[in-house]
Amino acid sequence: MRLEERGPDDVSWELPPPRPPLPGDEVHVWRARLDAPPERVRRLLGVLAPDERGRAGRFHFRRDEDRFIVARGLLRGILGGYLNSAPERLHFEYGARGKPSLASEHNPEGLRFNVSHSGGVALYAVTRGREVGVDVERVSARVSCEEIAGHFFSPREVARLRALPPSLREAAFFECWTRKEAYIKARGEGLSLPLDGFDVSLAPGEPAALLANRLDPGEVSRWSLRELRPWPGFAAAVAVEGRGWRLKCWRLPQDAESPAP
Repeated sequence: MRLEERGPDDVSWELPPPRPPLPGDEVHVWRARLDAPPERVRRLLGVLAPDERGRAGRFHFRRDEDRFIVARGLLRGILGGYLNSAPERLHFEYGARGKPSLASEHNPEGLRFNVSHSGGVALYAVTRGREVGVDVERVSARVSCEEIAGHFFSPREVARLRALPPSLREAAFFECWTRKEAYIKARGEGLSLPLDGFDVSLAPGEPAALLANRLDPGEVSRWSLRELRPWPGFAAAVAVEGRGWRLKCWRLPQDAESPAP
C-alpha cells in the first residue's frame, strides 16, 4: 500500500461503501481533491443553496470559485449519504464564530462535521453526537516556521520546537499548527481562544495530544487528537470530543493519487 493511502497508525484511506454506517464510537474523515473538470463543477453547483452560490461568485479567481463549489458540493454529498437525503435539501446554520452545522430539522441523527482545505485538497470530519474539528496544511519551506511559532505558539511549544534538530523543525511546526487549529475549530470559538493559551504535542513520532489548557485545565481530559496523513507533503490532524472512539479514513472514488501543486 502506498504512503498516500495510509492514515495514522496504519489506518487505510479506503473507498467507502455507498452509505457507510456511523456508530457513536466512530469518527470518519474523508479526503478529496478540489480540482475538477468543468462538467463536474457545474453538476456540483446545482446542489448548492443560493447563499453558497453567492459566496462562490465573490471569488476573484475562477480556480478559487471552482474549488469552493466542489468543496461545498462534496460536503453536501457526504452528509446526504449519512442522512439518506438529497444533497440539495440540506440546510446549514452557523455559530457565533462561524462554525457551520446542520439545521436541527434536517439532522435527526445528531451529525457533527468540520471541513478544512488547503489549496487543492480538503478533509471532511464527521461524527455523531460529539464535536469535531479538522485541519490540513500543505507543508512549505517558504513558511518562516520559527518566526511564526514565536508569535503564535505557547512558550512551551516554542521551546520544544527550538530544541529539535533543524532538519525536524519544519515538520514539527506543521504538526503543531494543524493540531492547534483542529482543536480550536472543534471548540467552535475561533481565535477567541488564544493560540498560546494551550499546548499540544509536536515532536516527530510523538502521539498527537492536547497537553495543557491554561484557561480551562479540564479541557485536557475532554478532547483527544489524532495525526492524519492524507497525502505526502501535507500535515493534518483531527480533534474529537471524548475518548474511546475509532477512526475510519475514506477517499472518494474521484480522488487522485496526488494533489496538484
